[in-house]
Amino acid sequence: MKMDDLIQGFPAQLKRAIEIGESAKIGKNKFPIRNILISGLGGSGIGGTILANVLRDDVAMPILVNKEYQIPAYVNENTLVIISSYSGNTEETLSALMQAFKKNAQIVCITSGGLVQEYAETNDIDYVLIDGGAPPRSAFGQSFVQLLYIMHHLGLLEDGFKKYLQEAITLLESEEADIKAQAKNIAQKLNGKIPVIYSDAKFEGVCIRFRQQINENSKMLCWHHVVPEMNHNELVGWREKNEQIAVVFLRNNKDFERNQERMEFTKEVVSQYASDVVEIYSKGDYDLIRSIYLIHLTDWVSFYLAELKGVDAIEINVINKLKSKLAENPF
Repeated sequence: MKMDDLIQGFPAQLKRAIEIGESAKIGKNKFPIRNILISGLGGSGIGGTILANVLRDDVAMPILVNKEYQIPAYVNENTLVIISSYSGNTEETLSALMQAFKKNAQIVCITSGGLVQEYAETNDIDYVLIDGGAPPRSAFGQSFVQLLYIMHHLGLLEDGFKKYLQEAITLLESEEADIKAQAKNIAQKLNGKIPVIYSDAKFEGVCIRFRQQINENSKMLCWHHVVPEMNHNELVGWREKNEQIAVVFLRNNKDFERNQERMEFTKEVVSQYASDVVEIYSKGDYDLIRSIYLIHLTDWVSFYLAELKGVDAIEINVINKLKSKLAENPF
């Protein structure tokens, strides 16, 4: 298994995810759904953050994301809890699942098997089974698409997203050579530097995904922030020249106009102090398409950075060591 093969296969993974989503069997909600909680961590959880961003203007109910052992007190029979654990054995997510069940929440799970599938079958909980065998961060397409389909099956999302998914796939396939060329160029500018990633607040999930991929694939530290919030605090921190920092702006031509003005000013400020400033503009006519485009491009950046550094993009030994340590005293 090679990370570049997994990234290259992202459009095909989206197609497979659509097949799974179309055939998923999700029961009707027993009580009116008034809020949504998506619980998952790492590669399994980032889809929830991106979903909440993408659907902010389309779904008239709160969508919150949970990335810990405990769930919020508001969860009840009117809460849709979506449990996302690729392996099915993520202990924090299992804890959230059991708490949601005790609170009589309406639950749907996304998993490739493991204890989540076992718990769902034992307790008559709906679940969507996705394909296993890859690192969770490389199965983003499968888990993210299921979030959309679960909401659609429950009558919370109209079917327009299906058209956007198909358009995103077509865009990635037609632009693949250009995407990879851009990614190689960006990776060269980030190599040996600490990346700082900025975007409009509506695309924070994409920022986080990029940061996580740099952490796991490229074995590098970095940080992210969003406009306008960083204009009220972090901007003041840009005072000294630092050749070890490179800034990446993830941008969209449809970003809120005032935020675009803020980004231009922010770019002028940080350009005085960072070694490089890179702007990556999305493509596509809708936020769902733009997000998928940026995710694919930045996934490639993280892989090419790993190549430049001479590290294995798949390896996550320290995370596995932590899991082994925790397994000595099971939750």
